[in-house]
Amino acid sequence: MTGRVFDSLRGQIVLLTLGALTLAQAVSLWLFVDERSLAVRAALGAEAAGRAANVAHLLDEAPEALRGAILRAADSPLVRFAIDATPAVDHLDHGDEGGVEARMRHILGQGDAREIRIELHEAHGDLLPLASAGEEPREGGLTRLELTLSLALADGQWLNVDTRFNRPPLQWPVVSTLSFGISAALLLVALFWFLLSRLTGPLREVAAASERFGRGEAEPDLPLKGPRELRHLTARFNDMKTRISRHIEDRTRVLAALGHDLRSPLTALRVQAEMVEEEDLRAGMISSVEEMQAMVETTLAYARGMSEAEPREDVSGRDFLAQLRQDMLGGFEIGPGEDHRISLRPRAMRRALRNVIENAQRYAGGVPRVTLCGTAREHRILIEDEGPGLPEAELERVFDPFYRLEGSRSRETGGTGLGLSIARTILRAHGGDVYLENRPGGGLCAVLVLPEVAKG
Repeated sequence: MTGRVFDSLRGQIVLLTLGALTLAQAVSLWLFVDERSLAVRAALGAEAAGRAANVAHLLDEAPEALRGAILRAADSPLVRFAIDATPAVDHLDHGDEGGVEARMRHILGQGDAREIRIELHEAHGDLLPLASAGEEPREGGLTRLELTLSLALADGQWLNVDTRFNRPPLQWPVVSTLSFGISAALLLVALFWFLLSRLTGPLREVAAASERFGRGEAEPDLPLKGPRELRHLTARFNDMKTRISRHIEDRTRVLAALGHDLRSPLTALRVQAEMVEEEDLRAGMISSVEEMQAMVETTLAYARGMSEAEPREDVSGRDFLAQLRQDMLGGFEIGPGEDHRISLRPRAMRRALRNVIENAQRYAGGVPRVTLCGTAREHRILIEDEGPGLPEAELERVFDPFYRLEGSRSRETGGTGLGLSIARTILRAHGGDVYLENRPGGGLCAVLVLPEVAKG
């Protein structure tokens, strides 16, 4: 079921948009984390710079005996101060991110030219808080920022300041989560269930109308609605349907007129043939005229089979076959099987079945067996005979108009060669088809396929 949902245009657009939203939210979170890191560095540098500069002022002005008390008062869980003979930062080059030195110079005064060394870097194997005397450090797994400052004091010693601040763990802000949920919900409601309905609705209507028109049903012009491209597609479909219908109607009228015009000369030929005194010649002429009349009528039936728009009926398959067998005076037997409700055009389908069954009777002899079977998607009518079958190369050619395996063209040994063509035309007008296959045990099987028509 999930595969079918995402196989549709609507499902794929939903999936694509949700994916784009998720990616955009992930990028926003990454940018948020990066900005937060920069803010942490700036705050850390500003705090450390201010405290270090002020402590350095106090140490320069305070007596030696008070220095220890000043350092203890300045210490905190995140910042440690110490006075050493050497600087903790042993290099002059440093990346002063956040203007730490400038802030310290501002607090110390522009005339203070003491040396200031700064080192800022990331480290792992977290230590939080800084260990004081006699205290064991606690380890963690978060990345920490370390800022070390070394300031030269007036007496030549160095004030070393060590501060550390752990990055807070990555967290999805509640506001961002709510924003993502609301945005996705609005898109699903406004875009997919409203705007996309204007796109997929007309497409489904065009597809359904194409299927009905392909089955030969009378189909009115579709209304033009939806975006400009869909309106253009619908208009072109309406134009195509009109042109095809007009073409079929024109051809049917031509064939009907031709058949009507041929009846008069054929009738005259029949009258003249009856007046021939020689019996054998008269019989031959009458037989030829009758064959021409039969071909004309069959050709007209073939044309009607392609153009008639008989309404469909929902019938019982076994009852339909039983009625046909009664009309054909027991010309076939009905095989065992379950009954199926089939949507078809009764008059056209009787003609198709009669043509195929009579073809089996004529060329195979005996009584063919007709079996109804099917699945949830299609119905099948199998017409099996006990004849010699057909060469594989001929299984498809026999559906060509006027094609006959028997080449004498005699009405006694065969028909006009249009029976199977008419049957295939009717089946395809139903949206199905008919084909022949040789049976493994001998004989031929004609398979008539009728698709299940969706209700509504």
